[in-house]
Amino acid sequence: MQNLTMNDLTVIENELVPVYETSTGEKVVYGSELYEVLGVKSNYRDWIRNRLNDCEAVEKEDFEAAKILAPSGQTKKDHIIKLDTAKEMAMLERNEKGKQVRRYFIQIEKKYKENTFENLSPELRAVIVVDQRITSVEKKVEHLEYDIPLYGSEADELCNHVKRKGVDMLGGKEGNAYKDTKIRSAVYTDIYNQIKREFGLYDDKGKFKSYKSLKRRYIYEAHELIDAYELPTYLQERVNDCNAQMNMEVA
Repeated sequence: MQNLTMNDLTVIENELVPVYETSTGEKVVYGSELYEVLGVKSNYRDWIRNRLNDCEAVEKEDFEAAKILAPSGQTKKDHIIKLDTAKEMAMLERNEKGKQVRRYFIQIEKKYKENTFENLSPELRAVIVVDQRITSVEKKVEHLEYDIPLYGSEADELCNHVKRKGVDMLGGKEGNAYKDTKIRSAVYTDIYNQIKREFGLYDDKGKFKSYKSLKRRYIYEAHELIDAYELPTYLQERVNDCNAQMNMEVA
């Protein structure tokens, strides 16, 4: 992302959260405006730091710090955030408002992808329309949208959530358990397997399929399952024993 100011951004949507477009066509939001709509109770500084960290967002790639002029005439710190990252931040609120905002962002993405199609040459549009039967396909997609496997971005969100949960269950990245590749792998595998069992992700031979085959209709339930996940006793004991060895060595 380039260094951006309010003058570089143009409002393109303002139904729920203002969405802006940069001079290069990037869709972005202001962190403070997203924060206000989500109705977060903690202060903005703590919330934005925690959420960007949760999303593993990279400064200058997924967001950048900005300063805006407040009504009081003073400048205040803010953040300009890419729509993909803002969508994940909304999802992480784990409440109805977060779901509403995330769906709103998805609709905007869909709308502007369709607009891109309209800008194609008449010849190319004609080929695509004939080949894909766009009118009839769109009706089916609208009906079946949540019966298809996860979109790539949704699979990435789920994977990142599993990673964060695994780190937490292992006692942090500095612990012995996290550094033990066998234990770390066992924890991540158990989280994924619980998702697969819960949502019936099996092939015809009864073997687990990839978590990416999860249907979109279950995405929120899958995230809630990860939030509530607890290590089985045998794994918890392995983690505790491994981390205890580190404590003994330090002592």
